[in-house]
Amino acid sequence: MRNNIPAIVAVLFAAFIFYSCKGKSTSGEGGGERKSVTPVTVTHPVVGVMQEEIELNAVSAFLQKNMVKATTNSYLKSVDVLPGQKVTKGQVLFVLKGKEAENLGSVINDLDTTAHFTGEVKIIANHNGFINNITHQTGDYVQEGDILAEVSDAGSLVFLMQLPYELNTYLSKNHGLDLELPDGRILKGTLSSAMPTVDPVSQTQSIVIRINSRGGDIPENLIVKVRFVKSVKNGTVSLPKAAVLSDETQEHLWIMKMTDKETAVKVPIKTGLESLGMIEILSPMLSPDDLILETGNYGLPDTAKVVIQK
Repeated sequence: MRNNIPAIVAVLFAAFIFYSCKGKSTSGEGGGERKSVTPVTVTHPVVGVMQEEIELNAVSAFLQKNMVKATTNSYLKSVDVLPGQKVTKGQVLFVLKGKEAENLGSVINDLDTTAHFTGEVKIIANHNGFINNITHQTGDYVQEGDILAEVSDAGSLVFLMQLPYELNTYLSKNHGLDLELPDGRILKGTLSSAMPTVDPVSQTQSIVIRINSRGGDIPENLIVKVRFVKSVKNGTVSLPKAAVLSDETQEHLWIMKMTDKETAVKVPIKTGLESLGMIEILSPMLSPDDLILETGNYGLPDTAKVVIQK
């Protein structure tokens, strides 16, 4: 047994050397692996015009509403319209007929059978519009001057924008405005005039916006959004909002800029205007040829290896 001890020791020593070398080889292979890279997409700075805008509300309204009145003491023979109905200029709204006219008509028709005198008085619409309400029904007796209905003049449809009074100085920059309806439609409008009163609580002034096309089926009291321009700057350098990163307090802002084909570095920035998903970059100076990370940029270290995806 003692004669076998040197042989056993030699075998154990050889095994130790073998596994030690294998471990070093494995360790060396692991150290030679490439660090993981982050897939990203990039964008370029844009040079152009930017507007600082705020969003205000405007409400549709008919500025002119006509009162349809009885022209004589009589009975309502017929009411030919309904509340909410659209009417056209010259359309018959009501037919009146008095007792005296009916008696006179009988006498005239007896004297001249071709006269066909009915003694009826037709009340017609003076403008295209919509019937807001009707105050009398068929068979009612009305006196001269009694209100029969209220008609909104279709041509007087406007939007009243509620403008905080302190923004009055910016009206000159907003002759033309875009109005966004709740259904997504965009109407072109033009500033017309300002109402001579201010709301005592909100201190907003109603600004009249006339639409450049027919309102069609726009009802009264519809609330729409108006993009109101505060300032316009030419030659601004901007980036998509997704390319701008910040800390939790939004005190520090930065972008990730490509320095070569596979390396992005953190660059602190100062921003200006923000409009339509774009942010103005005041500093540092950026070139339209620069590559800025737009996606995949969140959570990267100050220097990161990335791969640009097409």
